[in-house]
Amino acid sequence: MSNAKPWYLYLIECADGSIYTGITVDVAARYEAHLNGTGARYTRSHLPVKLLGYEVHPDRSSASKAECRIKKLSAVEKRRLASSLVRE
Repeated sequence: MSNAKPWYLYLIECADGSIYTGITVDVAARYEAHLNGTGARYTRSHLPVKLLGYEVHPDRSSASKAECRIKKLSAVEKRRLASSLVRE
């Protein structure tokens, strides 16, 4: 039995209407980093507006595979997916 922390895939809406997709072990801290300009390079030039939601994965591998799959979706498809994600 593993005591590994779960990983989270999350979506952020940016000011230009684009959707950023990322993974983390702490959604709140990672979103705060994006807001402060210390997150991903992408969100430094595409300012984050809103955390659209997240989904839980049992490990990094699973979260990374989901991230890769979701990054291939259009913004419309990502918004549709976001409607089914957990929101805080």
